[in-house]
Amino acid sequence: MLAAADPWIRWDWISRHGDDIAAAVREHVYLTAVAMAAGLVISFGIALVARRWRWLQTPLLGFSGLLYTIPSLALFAFLLPITGLSRSTALIGLTSYTLLILTRNIIAGLDGVPADVLEAATGMGYGSTRRLVGIELPLALPTIIAGVRIATVTTIGLVTVAALIGQGALGALIKEGIERPFRTPLVVGSVLSIALAIVADVALALLLRVLTPWTRRR
Repeated sequence: MLAAADPWIRWDWISRHGDDIAAAVREHVYLTAVAMAAGLVISFGIALVARRWRWLQTPLLGFSGLLYTIPSLALFAFLLPITGLSRSTALIGLTSYTLLILTRNIIAGLDGVPADVLEAATGMGYGSTRRLVGIELPLALPTIIAGVRIATVTTIGLVTVAALIGQGALGALIKEGIERPFRTPLVVGSVLSIALAIVADVALALLLRVLTPWTRRR
């Protein structure tokens, strides 16, 4: 039980655990970044397959949707006999939750490129790969990055759940704050998780502005 007079923030605890807090932030960023990078690579491959063979789009998105609906604790529990209490368990679970969002947005972004633009590129001698890299992907970036923003914020939140398998980064602080008789670790972990999500979302929005200057002129 928490004492009635227990303060929300104990600055002496923060000063003593500064290195631990910094390490938790680094681990949180690492888990998020790796899961997002892996999710992007896998989702891009799935999206290209789905566009090449349209009949595969529904089952591929359906499977990604199935993974997305599995509760995180259940998924981690399913992976434990295979990968144990390891970072791999956390990363596999976190990556699986990015696939639906990223795949849908990549497909939507590529499908949203106007047909006349594709025809003009083909008429100018662009092959399929050059057209994809030089024409389709730049025009699809707003939709793709919108998905990346959603997936990133979601992943930052899910990393905290991984504390239950010993890989939670800032989630470990939240867990400690729940289990111990004072609230400071809970507050620090929660506030920093929210701050990371806000910073990541703003950074991705700014990145989109840099990569798509034509949208600013419009």
